[in-house]
Amino acid sequence: MTVYFTKDHEWISLDGDVGTVGITDYAQNQLGDVVFVELPDVGKALEKGGDAAVVESVKAASEVYAPISGEVVEINDALTDAPEKVNAEAETGAWFFKVKLSDTGELDGLMDADAYKAHIADL
Repeated sequence: MTVYFTKDHEWISLDGDVGTVGITDYAQNQLGDVVFVELPDVGKALEKGGDAAVVESVKAASEVYAPISGEVVEINDALTDAPEKVNAEAETGAWFFKVKLSDTGELDGLMDADAYKAHIADL
């Protein structure tokens, strides 16, 4: 599977025309202890860069932006009852939602893992 990253610290892992989206390990470290996650509704149309979800920690609430345009086809309900999973499994089991891509050309503006590592090294 190919994984892409945004400058806003979201990741998207592709399986065909469906992308699984979450926040990076860097983002969860910056947030601190996650206490609440608000997920989008299944069927919601997302626009690249638009608000998709909210993650709240003991420090702050942060928007999770859509890394690509498409329709939400599944959400990770486990995060509703156990938002702390984001701290333990940010880039694996604590994905936020799955989106059916509407324009794969939008992937061109995202970073690969090496580019993302270079990006966070400069922060």
